[in-house]
Formats: sequence, C-alpha cells, structure tokens
Amino acid sequence: MLTIGQLASYAGVTIRAVRHYHQVGLMPEPERDVSGYRTYGAEAVVRLIRIRTLAEAGVPLARVQELLNADATTFAEATSVIDRGLRAQIRELQEHRRRIAQLASGDSLAVPAEVADYLEQVRALGVPEMMIAAERDAWIMVAARYPDQISAFMADKVRQLEDPRTVRFYRLIAQLLTDDAAGEQVVVEMADLLAEMFEEAAATGQLDDQDLNMDDSAFVQLLDSMAEGHPMVVRLRELLAERGWAGWTKVVRV
Repeated sequence: MLTIGQLASYAGVTIRAVRHYHQVGLMPEPERDVSGYRTYGAEAVVRLIRIRTLAEAGVPLARVQELLNADATTFAEATSVIDRGLRAQIRELQEHRRRIAQLASGDSLAVPAEVADYLEQVRALGVPEMMIAAERDAWIMVAARYPDQISAFMADKVRQLEDPRTVRFYRLIAQLLTDDAAGEQVVVEMADLLAEMFEEAAATGQLDDQDLNMDDSAFVQLLDSMAEGHPMVVRLRELLAERGWAGWTKVVRV
C-alpha cells in the first residue's frame, strides 16, 4: 500500500494535486489505517494517471469525472466537444497574439486596422508625430463611439487624401509645427483651403450627412475640445468664421 507521496510520485503529479482531486471528488479519499495514515492501492494509481492524462490534454476538471466513467461512444462525443472548445480557444489566443504584435506600433493601440493604415498614409506626407498622435487619439474615441461606422469614416478620409488640397493642408500643419518662422500667412492659406473644400462639400450635399453619421452632440463637443487649446486652431477658427464657416468636427455655414 502506498502513502500519498508515493501515489503522487508514481502517477507523476504533486501531493497538492492529489489533495485537490480529493476535494473536488475526482479521487476517492481512503480511510485511515490503524496508524492514522491514508494508504492507496494500484487502482488509485491507475485512476490518478487517467485523471492526469485527461487534465494534461486540456479536459476541464469539471468534465473529467464524466469521461472517467463514460463508455466508448459517450467518450468520443465528449472529447469531440472539448476539442472544438480547445480549437476556439486557440483561435482566440492567435487573435490575441496578432493584436499584441500590432501594438509594436503605437498607432495600432485601441484603433482598428483601417485607422492605423490611414495614419500611416498621413505620416508619409511628412506630418510630425505630434499631429499623428493627436489624430490617433481622436480616432480612438470615434472608433469606440461609432464602431459600426468607422470603416466608412476611414474610407472617406482616404478619399480626401487623394485631393491635393487635403495634402497641402496637412503639409501646412507640418510647417506650422516644425518651422518657428511660419505664422499668419500659413494659417490664412489653411483657412482658404478649408473654406474652399467646405463650399464644395456643401454644394455636393456631403455636409448634409453629418448629423446622420455623428448624431451625438455631446461627443462632437468632446472631440472639438481636444484641439481647442492650440493657438493655431483658435486662429484658424477665427479665419474660418470670417469666411462664413463654423465648427470643427461638424462644419456648418455661419
């Protein structure tokens, strides 16, 4: 007859594991002998090895008892179900690994792939990282608030990058942020570009969908507040108002 330590050693588990299996009902707990010790026989070794084998195969302990007592058909059906669950877990873990790999780029943190791709295109225009980070933070919020619309939003933003005026606007931002000599003249040109694009968007009806696409006024104000502290934005808004336009996230004719 075996002590609990010998049993654990022969079955390749720890004494703690044996005691846990006693607690959850997987291993019958033998009566104590005259010396006050619990002893185990060969049957306990075999059962413990079977428990260990099932557990190492990924079978949840809650189902081990069922499989230990199952006939061949029931065992096959149960292991098939467990296998499907394990495959689902593997897919989930693979997705976690993919996302972790994406986090090597700060742009991928909390934003969909479409946003990260768009930010790469903006970065390629020479826009400083300060501006990229500000855009990324805004899109993190938009993606969380409007997850079903983010693909459409980004498709529209990518189309805008095909317009030379949009590219010029980004490059003027870069000039303002990197050139201490850049000043009023640059902001005026930015205002002229935006006013021209707003006029065109209004004429083609593109501005009419703003309320449908972003219908949360409090959220719009929150997005606008992210840019309000920058002197360039304050001056740009003044110049846009002179040209008949107001708003930032949602643009309206004054």
